[in-house]
Amino acid sequence: MLAHLSVNNFAIVKSLQLELSKGMTTITGETGAGKSIAIDALGLCLGGRADAGMVRQGEEKTEVSAAFLLDNNLHATRWLEDNELLDGSECILRRTISKEGRSRAFINGSPVPLSQLKSLGQLLINIHGQHAHHQLMKSDYQMAMLDQYAGHLNLLKSTRNAYQTWRHADNHLKELRDNSQQNQAQKQLLEYQIKELNELSLGEEEYEELEQEHKRLSNSGELASTCQQAIELIYEGEEVNALGILQSANHSLIQLAELDERLAELPNMLSEAIIQIEETNSELRTYLDSIDVDPGRMAFVEERFSKVMSMSRKHHVLPEELYKHHQDLLQQIEDLDCSDEKLDELANEVEQHYQGFVAKAEKLHKSRVRYAKELNKLITQSMHELSMEKAQFAIEVNNTNTHPSPLGMDNVTFIVSTNPGQPMQPIAKVASGGELSRISLAIQVITAQKVDTPSLIFDEVDVGISGPTAAVVGKMLRTLGESTQVMCVTHLPQVAGCGHQQLFVAKSTKAGKTETQMHTLDEQQRISELARLLGGSQITDSTLANAKELLIAA
Repeated sequence: MLAHLSVNNFAIVKSLQLELSKGMTTITGETGAGKSIAIDALGLCLGGRADAGMVRQGEEKTEVSAAFLLDNNLHATRWLEDNELLDGSECILRRTISKEGRSRAFINGSPVPLSQLKSLGQLLINIHGQHAHHQLMKSDYQMAMLDQYAGHLNLLKSTRNAYQTWRHADNHLKELRDNSQQNQAQKQLLEYQIKELNELSLGEEEYEELEQEHKRLSNSGELASTCQQAIELIYEGEEVNALGILQSANHSLIQLAELDERLAELPNMLSEAIIQIEETNSELRTYLDSIDVDPGRMAFVEERFSKVMSMSRKHHVLPEELYKHHQDLLQQIEDLDCSDEKLDELANEVEQHYQGFVAKAEKLHKSRVRYAKELNKLITQSMHELSMEKAQFAIEVNNTNTHPSPLGMDNVTFIVSTNPGQPMQPIAKVASGGELSRISLAIQVITAQKVDTPSLIFDEVDVGISGPTAAVVGKMLRTLGESTQVMCVTHLPQVAGCGHQQLFVAKSTKAGKTETQMHTLDEQQRISELARLLGGSQITDSTLANAKELLIAA
């Protein structure tokens, strides 16, 4: 539940600190005093739209923070755990806006993106606005109200996923069909390019091998002469060679070792070098014998190497990338070459995905029908209590295959008959403004009982209601407040008197600046405020007595 709200420099509020309690809290005040301003500030703290105009004139920034107790709110607690933001049994949301319009959001002191603030806010509190009865005439809002009451989130999610899978596959199929003609020119170009590359038939590592062989053949004369020189120097030179020098040195070392045993290892070390020289000579001799300058091979390699270089220039790729380029072109033409057989195969997959979506949508339809029947009875009964004794309410849930959507294939319509003998018709065609307000309130109160959020706010949802009906509304909200925290902005004394506690909003002007303040009323102050609501500016003994009766009745 919402335990504390702090508002600083928001619009005409300089500073506001509210301690909130369980049960039903009513908020009253004179017209224009800003009764809804705390709710507007709270909405900002829950991720609402922000702009620089919200910052109080002459101040640097607006800051709003809201502290929530997480007792028994498993969904919010789990969300905080999953996002590594849990900090004890309390959750603090904070939002700041600079006079330049820059906005920052925090959860338990950690900066977060606005999307996270909105996501968590939906699990902490539910706000029912004063214009909800206008939204009630919209079909999508009617469906949302039914789904909210039904609480079938898993069905909605699975239906949405099935729809997206089907649409993705269907769009892919349509794209392939639409592009089949457009791709002919591209396909012809690819076929020509691939024909050239197929004729070249370059192997995966052939270019690197060709490059090495071409280098070797082109320099075979230099390789042979230099190799022969090396052999002469290290082994076969008649006058001097490295092997002879090392052997002579080794003989001398053997003699020295006989004179001083500390030199005993040196001949062995030099012997190893002599062995390396002999092995090197053997390898060089073998390599020299293998050098075979075949003019035919040389011509073939030069021609092949030249073709590869020419083809790489033509295709604007490096020669070492020519093989991969060839494979890429083959893949591209395979993608373009979508045969009728492949299209038929994809069409079958699309149909399977569609039938999967239809099955999910049918389950969702059945769930909506079930809960619509429940709501029909409850809302009709509630309308009777709200002085619409002969009214009847029903929810039509029609399954239509013509308008599939992520929400299934249902068309939800709220229909009502407000007078005996009057046929059931869509709510927008039948209900008057006052009737629409009462129907909307009945729906909101009933659906709110199924919402998991522990706090509910009703912002002047009782507009257009008066007299005995207002007393019933107050009792409805108070009953709801027995099980969850309810805050209600109202102008009706019958509703205000039903609150477990009451807040008063006043507006004043100091030093040329307007300021709104809000404070909790004690019992005597509540009686005076209820009397003002009952009798206007003239408070009499009679209105005070009526005010006392309202509190006693509540």
